[in-house]
Amino acid sequence: MNYLLVLIGFALLIKGADYFVKGASNIAYTLRVSPMLVGLTIVAFGTSAPEASVSFIAAFQGNSDVAIGNVVGSNIFNTTLILGATAIVLPLTVNSETIRKEIPFAILAAVSLLLLISDIQLQYSEINLITRTEGIILLLFFAIFLYYVFEMARNNRSQKYENPSTFVDTRWSKNFLFTIGGLAAVVIGGNLVVENSMKIALSLGMSETLVGLTIVAVGTSLPELVTSVTAAFKKQTEIALGNIVGSNIFNVFLILGGSATIHPLAVDSRIFLDIWLMIFVTCLLLILSRTHYKISKIEGAFLVIIYIIYFAYIILRN
Repeated sequence: MNYLLVLIGFALLIKGADYFVKGASNIAYTLRVSPMLVGLTIVAFGTSAPEASVSFIAAFQGNSDVAIGNVVGSNIFNTTLILGATAIVLPLTVNSETIRKEIPFAILAAVSLLLLISDIQLQYSEINLITRTEGIILLLFFAIFLYYVFEMARNNRSQKYENPSTFVDTRWSKNFLFTIGGLAAVVIGGNLVVENSMKIALSLGMSETLVGLTIVAVGTSLPELVTSVTAAFKKQTEIALGNIVGSNIFNVFLILGGSATIHPLAVDSRIFLDIWLMIFVTCLLLILSRTHYKISKIEGAFLVIIYIIYFAYIILRN
């Protein structure tokens, strides 16, 4: 039964992502805002829903390792395997605004997390802890990011998004139904895959820690993977890139900030190496984006290789 539910989950993910991208891109056209903006907001928020549910529930239960590991693991997966796979499907064009503002904001999120968990090193505390106060600080950063996004939307309203090769359906009811229905299918499908994959893995003798670092982090990122690759196939590369960058920002500022506000998060010292890798791959994304303002197929393959090596490492480590 678990295997059947996993297959149903994948079907919901794939079809839901197809409708979600279609509805979101049509909304971008109708509102006269760039697809990148839609990717940074509607799509990023929607595909981050599984991470939010897993981390918030883990925080309520006092399981800090799952809450933090889920976010860090998902961000690494997003920036390496998902972005790499998307670029292999179709090279990603990166506009200058993304290089100057959005990706640096993602780097700020990663570095902020490292500083907030370094209590032993920086404050000579007995344990590393993300306190409720620090959680609120992360939420304030998220509020600043939202303010920037809405200002960008207001300033870009006059720049009408056009895709002359494709007929765009501007009917609000239909696009709203596609977006909400597609998002619901993506989230439900992701949850089915995660929950039933965990049951299968535990029945095969895998430890809970290893399941959390691999299946949970990868599973909650499946919506980002399917949505970004689908967007690339539809030549909506701005939505694909905005989805990844936006999701990484949402994960740290909103999800970890909210989780720490719910319950202070104790930090396992082993997570530091993973956070340093998260910072490295985010900075690498900035560097790759500056090469001809494009992430090529070769660069995408390089990002995928980084994740394969990291995945092998965490299995051996645990």
